[in-house]
Amino acid sequence: MAVSNKLTARQLKAELARSHPTPKIISDGDGLYVRIRPDGNASWFFAKKVDGRRREMGLGSVTSIDIDLARELAGGVRKAIVQGRDPFADKAASKREVKHSPKVPTFGEFAEDYIASVEAGFRNAKHVAQWRSTLKTYAAPLSKVRVDEVTTDDVLKCLRPIWTTKPETASRVRGRIEKVLSAAKANGHRPRESFNVATFRGHLDILLPRKKTLSRGHHRAMASKEAPAFMAKLRARPALAARALEFAILTAGRTGECIYARWGEIDEEAAIWTVPASRMKAGVEHRVPLSGAALGVLATLRPENPTPDALVFASKGKPLSNMALLALLRRMDADATTHGFRSTFRDWAGEEAGHHSREIVEMALAHTIQNKAEAAYRRQTAVERRRALMADWADFLREGAASGRRK
Repeated sequence: MAVSNKLTARQLKAELARSHPTPKIISDGDGLYVRIRPDGNASWFFAKKVDGRRREMGLGSVTSIDIDLARELAGGVRKAIVQGRDPFADKAASKREVKHSPKVPTFGEFAEDYIASVEAGFRNAKHVAQWRSTLKTYAAPLSKVRVDEVTTDDVLKCLRPIWTTKPETASRVRGRIEKVLSAAKANGHRPRESFNVATFRGHLDILLPRKKTLSRGHHRAMASKEAPAFMAKLRARPALAARALEFAILTAGRTGECIYARWGEIDEEAAIWTVPASRMKAGVEHRVPLSGAALGVLATLRPENPTPDALVFASKGKPLSNMALLALLRRMDADATTHGFRSTFRDWAGEEAGHHSREIVEMALAHTIQNKAEAAYRRQTAVERRRALMADWADFLREGAASGRRK
């Protein structure tokens, strides 16, 4: 029986790190080899004698194909041979067909077709625009490359310039490239057995520098003890953005949840704001108990007989921009972001209002709970317990730390 799986990932890594003045071929056994060239490039190939003639088939670059996948691909070739097929001829024919086919689109062309085919499933038009904008801007090196010829190096050309300077954007771009390439494979534009070269885990994460751990500075949060004084200054400002920010802080809401709030979502009699699933990060409807202070913000803005779909924080009928609240914080010289106030709320709940359970605080933040027992508890909603939590939060923001310790 042929010996297989002779190489270890550590041995392979060591060989790749060494200098090789001449090409070196290393066997993993049972027909699978890796060829390391003097320039440092390395690739997998399968070789076997068939009908007395040595046949060879390339399986891909070591940077694109890890050792486990290479073994899986080699196993597929061996299986085809046992079944009486000629995988070497099949692959050569497939290459000729793809090479001469005028139907294979470029990455840019296919990306546009893909987005158009799925845009009906996006939450809003802004998300569609973001997809198109990020791919056009940051995946420009791929735009003219045929989608079946996109390599790991092509993807890295897009990501390396922004990987550490714009980490959040880079992650989104990588994920979107990965989806486009997966769709291209599903549509027959990339080989069915091909590896997705935009895969992160076990592939790009090895080739890209490790990102710095995001600190609180990513969503800069104000210390809870500073929040009451800040809120006093905020309440003194007459701008619409100030009311939207005040409401967001009082409800521990996200920017998008708040600036797109509509009067039909507000039940002032029950003091409940129901945020639809389409606007929630977790895609689940969220019921927010409104404190007296939050209702007070709404009372200053409520027009006579508003229609259900009318925006609460409307400027000439249009919603505030996503940057409006952040711009206000900058004008106020506050070293914090809107999202950071959710961390302020959670810190306050742990430090000053420990009598509220962690589950209730997580529910107030609309966080997805992985633990099944906690998730079942959450489905009961516990609105009244959250109502007490939000009332304590509002009192704290108005009166300071003493109110937060109220039992």
